[in-house]
Amino acid sequence: QVQLVESGGGLVQPGGSLRLDCVASGSIGSINAMGWYRRAPGKQRELVARMTSGGSTNYLDSVKGRFTISRDKNTVSLQMNSLRPEDTAVYYCYANIRRILTNNWIDYWGQGTQVTVSA
Repeated sequence: QVQLVESGGGLVQPGGSLRLDCVASGSIGSINAMGWYRRAPGKQRELVARMTSGGSTNYLDSVKGRFTISRDKNTVSLQMNSLRPEDTAVYYCYANIRRILTNNWIDYWGQGTQVTVSA
């Protein structure tokens, strides 16, 4: 079994900063990409940032220069600076994982954490 547990998030004023962390645990053989998605009310889920096991990154255009993704072993973090009201959403951690003694790569998801940017 594999679990992704998120921490961080909360309420912040426009221009402020927050950090999200996510730890993957369980019967993990290998981890490929890890990253963060978000879903705002009434909108589709969108990829915010992603990092492969080799260190390549992808960012949503609207967060480039403001958000930074980082990884350390089974942990992925998202440093969010210069937050805007439009960043308000539930943020979900994900990881593409191959479990021990299997050959299948599966996407696992965290439970989601609310980020609210408001004055």
